[in-house]
Amino acid sequence: MTLPVIRRAERMDAPVHVPVAIVGAGACGLTAALMLRDAGIECVVLERDAVPSGSTALSSGFVPAPCTRVQQSKSIDDSPQLFAADIQAKAHGTAAPHLATAYAEAIGPAMDALQARHGLDFVLLDDFLYPGHSRHRMHAVPEKTGAGLMARLQQAAETADVPTVTRALVRELWLNERDEVLGVTYERPDGTLEQLSCDALILACNGFGGNAAMVQQLLPEMKDATFAGHTGNDGSAIAWGRALGARLADLGGYQGHGSWAVPQGALVSWALMMEGAVQINALGRRFHDETGGYSEAAVQVLAQPGSVAWNVFDEALLAFARSFPDFCAAEAAGALKRCENEAALAALIGCDAGALHATLAMVAPGAAAPDGRVFKRVLQAPFYAVKVTGALFHTQGGLDIDAHCHVLHEDARPFKNLLAAGGAARGVSGNVVWGYLSGNGLLSAIAGGYIAARSAATLLETKP
Repeated sequence: MTLPVIRRAERMDAPVHVPVAIVGAGACGLTAALMLRDAGIECVVLERDAVPSGSTALSSGFVPAPCTRVQQSKSIDDSPQLFAADIQAKAHGTAAPHLATAYAEAIGPAMDALQARHGLDFVLLDDFLYPGHSRHRMHAVPEKTGAGLMARLQQAAETADVPTVTRALVRELWLNERDEVLGVTYERPDGTLEQLSCDALILACNGFGGNAAMVQQLLPEMKDATFAGHTGNDGSAIAWGRALGARLADLGGYQGHGSWAVPQGALVSWALMMEGAVQINALGRRFHDETGGYSEAAVQVLAQPGSVAWNVFDEALLAFARSFPDFCAAEAAGALKRCENEAALAALIGCDAGALHATLAMVAPGAAAPDGRVFKRVLQAPFYAVKVTGALFHTQGGLDIDAHCHVLHEDARPFKNLLAAGGAARGVSGNVVWGYLSGNGLLSAIAGGYIAARSAATLLETKP
């Protein structure tokens, strides 16, 4: 990574000026841009890639939100307060309280605005509960993929005439001596540098999961893990923060995933675990409560012999799994193996048949395992299995922000016109892997983009 540069000047004579500049065209940046356009405020989105994708496109695309029109149409009793409580329960009370509250309150209106004003069609996933959620509040576009969500956000941005400059890698932030942002310099594919001045800047760019040195320093337990996120997550936002004297927070928080198919390199939906599948290691044994969460499962799987495990399920669960596009992609890539009986499954795993039999014998309706899991059902032959490892998806720490997404100085003073959200900012997962509640990444992106846009609009209203 080329270190970002901070330029100090009292003015910036850029050829183009825009009220709000946004760095990053993922779910966070595009949500912010669409909300600004709704408010009649001009903005420009700068995106480093040729086609916007980022962490959003690589995700499952599931967004948790209470009290949306879609959720209310299903007569589900939910509230922002209950959602915030679920966030804190998963993080054992370590999630930033002001952000958990702000995001839980903002995400419903943000999703409704995207649907009503920009044509994003959301459906509610109400046939299972993801770990830590006490209500059915997970939303998705009909494709049920992050790529589908990104495609619809891009289409909405094009329809709303949001200017998006692709292949624009931001290299410099310009600020005056009072720490007010003046604008940015960005690099084009041919190496030329272009400048853009602005009244407010929203950093909606990236985390640091793609920066191996930062992962080794800040997340040592994941230093050898597969990185299944976007390579643009190079830690630029954190580097800018350090150069500016901004406060950083929750750098030990991240989203891992304990179900990354190998060698295919494909995500296998954790919904399987919630409905009765188990993970079995090379010794033929279960090794954790799979319903605790897919993020912390990454660490558990990596601790097993060979850093792998097998997701094991049966015919009934296979039919359920095929309703998820990510599973279908993994199956198409050859990840799914069929075993007619326990002996064949033991041969596939390479474990002792007796040990495997003892493990599967514990999987029965109402049976409680020593790790605390209570099983819903028995697994019946034929069995199906997918070989998986633990992967790092994206980080949850970054620039510290207040409830309005203003970046904070080390002494907690907010920067006047520098805002951050999504991967650039701290999330609501605390400072550890097990604090990640399913959907926290897109929650921070969409709710954060929505709040940052409102804050930028307020700044412009009060600007002399």
